[in-house]
Amino acid sequence: SSAILRIPSEKHLLKFLPSLPPLSSQTMARNKESLVLLLDVGPKMHGVVPQVEKVSAMLLGKKLIYNKYDEVGIILFGTEETKNELTVEVGGYQNIVVQRNIKVVDGDLVDVVQELPRGTVPGDFLDAIIVGMDMLIKKYGPTNKGKKRLCLITNALSRLRDPYEGTKEDQVSTIAAQMTDQGMKLECIVVRGKLSIDADKNIMEENDRLLDLFTKRTWAKTVYVESTTSLLGALRTRNISPVTTFRGDLEVSPGLKIKVRLIICGRRNGGCLAIFIFHYTNLYDDSGCLG
Repeated sequence: SSAILRIPSEKHLLKFLPSLPPLSSQTMARNKESLVLLLDVGPKMHGVVPQVEKVSAMLLGKKLIYNKYDEVGIILFGTEETKNELTVEVGGYQNIVVQRNIKVVDGDLVDVVQELPRGTVPGDFLDAIIVGMDMLIKKYGPTNKGKKRLCLITNALSRLRDPYEGTKEDQVSTIAAQMTDQGMKLECIVVRGKLSIDADKNIMEENDRLLDLFTKRTWAKTVYVESTTSLLGALRTRNISPVTTFRGDLEVSPGLKIKVRLIICGRRNGGCLAIFIFHYTNLYDDSGCLG
């Protein structure tokens, strides 16, 4: 059977640490996330774009420090100009700009989100999601499943373009099926509050239904924010799965060894390891008997 052995203190832990092999860059990058930010900069978002700039910069700044292997792309929609590959390849997808292709997070990326342009046309979040998916598929293909995330920030108050075939609900179902197949996640942050006072209720309700449909068809969640100060709480960094940093035998005595897995469960300020857990599945001595 399995059991958990906890190291009683950091003093005991430090005695064991020197015997651990150094972490390779491959191990450290194992949990890297691929994130595409979809930012609505249309006219109805102008009042909150400064807050979007701040929280996006904070998010990317944290990645730069704590998740430096993560890769991030930036897409703006509701822009006057159009700059994305789908427009060239198949047409449509107007007023969407790939502000930054998917690359490892760096300081330049933080500068990009701190100076967002103010768009001139209503933003179409469905088209933006499709452009974001296209970027992820071209970059990673079928790999990185479960670690590809689209983060949409919009007020969802603008009328969406009618699809060439079928209904908007059909379009959402098709997009959701493709997202599931590719192992992508969708996080939608909808900024409302005062922005919705003069909004067209029919358009707002239709867009809310479509966003809700995503949550029923694929791995997606929608968070409604009533004030710009709540944006930071909604735009959170990802959860990191525990990483096994060491596997092998822990020699308790010359005749007693334990099969262990060392898992980092948390960190203290300053980067010190806070909790180490050893998971062992077998305890044996030199005779091969269970100890």
